[in-house]
Amino acid sequence: MVSEDRAAARAPIRTCVGCRDRAEKQELLRVVVDGSGPTPGLVPDPEGRLPGRGAYIHPRPGCLDTATRRRAFARAFRQRGPLDASVVRRWLEAAARA
Repeated sequence: MVSEDRAAARAPIRTCVGCRDRAEKQELLRVVVDGSGPTPGLVPDPEGRLPGRGAYIHPRPGCLDTATRRRAFARAFRQRGPLDASVVRRWLEAAARA
Protein backbone atom coordinates (compact mmCIF):
# COMPACT_ATOMS: atom_id res chain seq x y z
CA MET A 1 0.00 0.00 0.00
CA VAL A 2 1.39 3.41 -0.99
CA SER A 3 1.35 6.03 1.70
CA GLU A 4 -0.29 9.39 1.01
CA ASP A 5 3.06 11.19 1.34
CA ARG A 6 4.64 9.08 -1.40
CA ALA A 7 1.61 9.54 -3.67
CA ALA A 8 1.71 13.31 -3.15
CA ALA A 9 5.42 13.37 -3.92
CA ARG A 10 4.71 11.80 -7.31
CA ALA A 11 2.21 14.46 -8.43
CA PRO A 12 3.20 15.78 -11.87
CA ILE A 13 5.00 19.12 -11.77
CA ARG A 14 4.75 21.67 -14.60
CA THR A 15 6.24 25.13 -15.16
CA CYS A 16 4.06 28.18 -15.79
CA VAL A 17 5.20 29.77 -19.06
CA GLY A 18 4.28 33.18 -17.65
CA CYS A 19 5.96 33.49 -14.26
CA ARG A 20 8.21 30.41 -14.69
CA ASP A 21 7.23 29.09 -11.24
CA ARG A 22 6.79 25.35 -10.86
CA ALA A 23 3.54 23.96 -9.50
CA GLU A 24 1.54 20.76 -9.46
CA LYS A 25 -0.20 20.08 -12.74
CA GLN A 26 -3.69 20.36 -11.22
CA GLU A 27 -2.97 23.93 -10.04
CA LEU A 28 -2.22 25.14 -13.58
CA LEU A 29 -4.34 25.71 -16.66
CA ARG A 30 -3.37 23.78 -19.77
CA VAL A 31 -3.51 25.81 -22.98
CA VAL A 32 -3.40 24.39 -26.53
CA VAL A 33 -3.30 25.92 -30.01
CA ASP A 34 -6.42 25.94 -32.15
CA GLY A 35 -5.24 26.25 -35.73
CA SER A 36 -8.66 25.86 -37.34
CA GLY A 37 -9.17 29.58 -37.98
CA PRO A 38 -7.31 32.02 -40.23
CA THR A 39 -4.91 32.88 -37.40
CA PRO A 40 -3.86 30.36 -34.75
CA GLY A 41 -5.26 31.06 -31.32
CA LEU A 42 -4.93 29.70 -27.82
CA VAL A 43 -7.70 27.65 -26.24
CA PRO A 44 -8.01 26.79 -22.53
CA ASP A 45 -8.04 23.08 -21.74
CA PRO A 46 -9.00 22.84 -18.05
CA GLU A 47 -9.64 19.10 -18.25
CA GLY A 48 -6.35 18.42 -20.05
CA ARG A 49 -7.92 16.28 -22.77
CA LEU A 50 -7.55 18.27 -25.98
CA PRO A 51 -5.09 16.83 -28.50
CA GLY A 52 -1.74 18.37 -29.21
CA ARG A 53 1.09 20.02 -27.37
CA GLY A 54 0.11 21.90 -24.23
CA ALA A 55 1.59 24.78 -22.27
CA TYR A 56 0.68 25.59 -18.68
CA ILE A 57 -0.06 28.85 -16.90
CA HIS A 58 -1.39 29.77 -13.50
CA PRO A 59 -5.07 30.67 -13.82
CA ARG A 60 -4.30 34.35 -13.23
CA PRO A 61 -4.45 37.21 -15.75
CA GLY A 62 -0.98 38.35 -14.65
CA CYS A 63 0.66 35.12 -15.79
CA LEU A 64 -1.17 35.31 -19.12
CA ASP A 65 0.00 38.92 -19.59
CA THR A 66 3.59 37.98 -18.80
CA ALA A 67 3.54 34.97 -21.12
CA THR A 68 2.06 37.06 -23.93
CA ARG A 69 4.58 39.88 -23.44
CA ARG A 70 7.51 37.44 -23.39
CA ARG A 71 6.14 35.54 -26.44
CA ALA A 72 6.37 32.39 -24.33
CA PHE A 73 3.43 30.69 -26.03
CA ALA A 74 5.01 31.00 -29.48
CA ARG A 75 8.17 29.36 -28.14
CA ALA A 76 6.32 26.66 -26.23
CA PHE A 77 4.26 25.72 -29.28
CA ARG A 78 7.11 26.23 -31.75
CA GLN A 79 5.01 28.72 -33.73
CA ARG A 80 6.08 31.75 -35.69
CA GLY A 81 4.36 34.99 -34.90
CA PRO A 82 1.99 35.88 -32.09
CA LEU A 83 -0.89 33.68 -30.97
CA ASP A 84 -4.32 35.12 -30.13
CA ALA A 85 -4.91 34.72 -26.38
CA SER A 86 -8.33 36.41 -26.22
CA VAL A 87 -10.25 33.15 -25.63
CA VAL A 88 -7.97 32.24 -22.72
CA ARG A 89 -8.31 35.77 -21.29
CA ARG A 90 -12.13 35.51 -21.40
CA TRP A 91 -11.97 32.09 -19.74
CA LEU A 92 -9.75 33.45 -16.93
CA GLU A 93 -12.08 36.42 -16.37
CA ALA A 94 -15.11 34.13 -16.21
CA ALA A 95 -13.32 31.80 -13.80
CA ALA A 96 -12.40 34.75 -11.55
CA ARG A 97 -16.05 35.86 -11.41
CA ALA A 98 -17.26 32.35 -10.51
